[in-house]
Amino acid sequence: MVSNDLGQEPTTEAGGADLEALLQEGYGFTPLKRGEVREGVIVSIGSSEILIDLSGKTEGVVAGRELERMPKEMLDSIKVGDEVLAYVVNPEDKNGNIVLSLTRAQLEKDWREAERLFEAQEMFSGHVAGFNKGGLIVRLGKVRGFVPASQLDSNRHPRLNEAGLTPEERWGELTGETLQLKVIEIDRERNRLILSERAAMREWRQMQKEKLLADLTEGEIRKGKVISLADFGAFVDLGGADGLIHLSELSWKRVNHPREVLRVGDEVEVYVLNVNRERRRIGLSLKRLQPDPWTLVDEKYNVDQLVEGVITKLAKFGAFACIVGDEEIEGLIHISELSEDHIAHPKEVVQENQVVTLRIIRIDTDQRRMGLSLKRVDQAEYADLDWQAELAASEEESADAADGAEPETEPALQPETLELQDEAQLESAEPVDEAQPESVEPVDETQPESPEPVAEAQPESVEPVDEAQPESPEPVAEAQPESVEPVDETQPGSAEPVDEATDDDELAADEDSEKPAADSVEETAVEVVVE
Repeated sequence: MVSNDLGQEPTTEAGGADLEALLQEGYGFTPLKRGEVREGVIVSIGSSEILIDLSGKTEGVVAGRELERMPKEMLDSIKVGDEVLAYVVNPEDKNGNIVLSLTRAQLEKDWREAERLFEAQEMFSGHVAGFNKGGLIVRLGKVRGFVPASQLDSNRHPRLNEAGLTPEERWGELTGETLQLKVIEIDRERNRLILSERAAMREWRQMQKEKLLADLTEGEIRKGKVISLADFGAFVDLGGADGLIHLSELSWKRVNHPREVLRVGDEVEVYVLNVNRERRRIGLSLKRLQPDPWTLVDEKYNVDQLVEGVITKLAKFGAFACIVGDEEIEGLIHISELSEDHIAHPKEVVQENQVVTLRIIRIDTDQRRMGLSLKRVDQAEYADLDWQAELAASEEESADAADGAEPETEPALQPETLELQDEAQLESAEPVDEAQPESVEPVDETQPESPEPVAEAQPESVEPVDEAQPESPEPVAEAQPESVEPVDETQPGSAEPVDEATDDDELAADEDSEKPAADSVEETAVEVVVE
C-alpha cells in the first residue's frame, strides 16, 4: 500500500475511487450497472449462447430464456463482428458471468431514437399496426406509439368526423398504411409515446409550399383536390400546398356558397391567378378556365333593349338580376330605377327569385357591368322603339318559319303528277270517242240491264237521291233540250251518252223505291234520242 506525503494510509473509500479512476484512465472501462446499455461486438454465435465483447477485455453472454425470446428474424440478421447494443440484465451472476439481453437493448435503442426525434422535432414514417377506440397504434421499432384521433389529419381521412361509426369502420381501412408523424410527447417511466400526424403534415405542407411558391407562375394550370369549403371560398391541395379559390372566382354566375359548385374530395383543374411569395399565399380560379360570357354581350344585347331577368340579391342600394338564358350575365337595378315612387328598400318592389321584365340602360363590358331598369319598361318614350323591336322579331320569326316550310310547299314529284294528270285526261277522252257511235242504239237495250251494275257500284248514292227524288224528273227534262244543241254543233251524240248514263244510274238506284218516277225519266230519254 502506498502512503501519502504525511505518511498516512489512504482511506478505503478514497482507495476505491482512485481504483475506479485508474481503471477508466488505463483501460477505458467503467464498471457495469444493472439496466445499463452498452455497445459491444459479437464474438461468437452458438446454439446455446451468444458471446459479446464489451471492450476492456470484458465479455458478456446472451443465453437461456433471453436467447429463446429473440425473434428468428433478429437471430438471422446478426453475425460475428456486428456492433450491437446490449442491455445489462445482471453485472455478475453466481457463475461470475455478465448476463446481457439484445431484445431489451433494441427496445432501449428505440426509446433513444424516440427521444432524439422529439428533441429535433423531426418527421418520420410509421406503419399503422392496429387501432383502438381512441385512435391508431404505430410502432417505432419495439416501442408502441399512439396517435389520438384528434392528431390525425382530417383532410386525408374524410371519415374521421363521421358520426355513428364503429372503430372497425372508422380505422379499419387505415391498418397497414404509412403515415408521416412527429413525436409530441414522451415518458419512458409511464411507457408513453404520443405521435401526431397533424403536426407532421403541417410541417410537410410548409416545406411543399416553399417549393411550390418557387415553382408556380401566374397563368399556369394545375390539378388539385378540394380539401375544405368555407363561406368565402374553397381550399384546394396542389400537392402539399393549399390554394384558395375565392367565392367570386368559382363561376361567372352568382354563387352564394362554394357547395353550389364543389364538394370536398373533388378533383379539379385550377388556374393560378396570383402567387404572393411574401405572404405565402396562392390565389386560384375555376371560372377563368371557362368561356367569358361578357365577350359576347355587345353582340347579343343593346341599350334600351327589353330582357327577362331573375332577381338574385337585394341590397340597400338596389337589386341584382341575372338575364334569363344568360345567368352568367348579372346587372344592377339601382333603387332609383325600381319605381317612379320613392322607396326605402328594394324589397318594397321586388323579391329574390322573382322573374321580371327589365330594360337595359347601360352596358360596360370592360368592367363587366350592366345597368337595368324596372320603371322604364312601360314608359311612353320607349313605345316606338319597343314596337319596332317587336316587329323585327316577328319578321325574323316569319322568315325562319318560311325557310323551314319551303321544302313542304314545293312538291318533289310535281312532274310525275303532271304526267299522271295527262294520262288520266287521255284515258277519260278515249272511252267517250269509242262510245259515241253506239250511243243512240244501245240506249233502249241497256236500260233494262243498267240497274243491276249501278246498284253494285254506288251503294252510297241512295240516301242523297231519296231526299231529292220529288224534284228529280223536272231538272232532267229541262236539261235534256240543252244537251241536244251542242250535239248538232260539234259531234253527234257526244253529250247524250253521258246524260243517259247519269240518268240511268240515278233511276236504277231508286228503281225499287220510286218506280213511276223511273218510268217517266225513261220515256223522256227515249224521246230525246229519237229527236
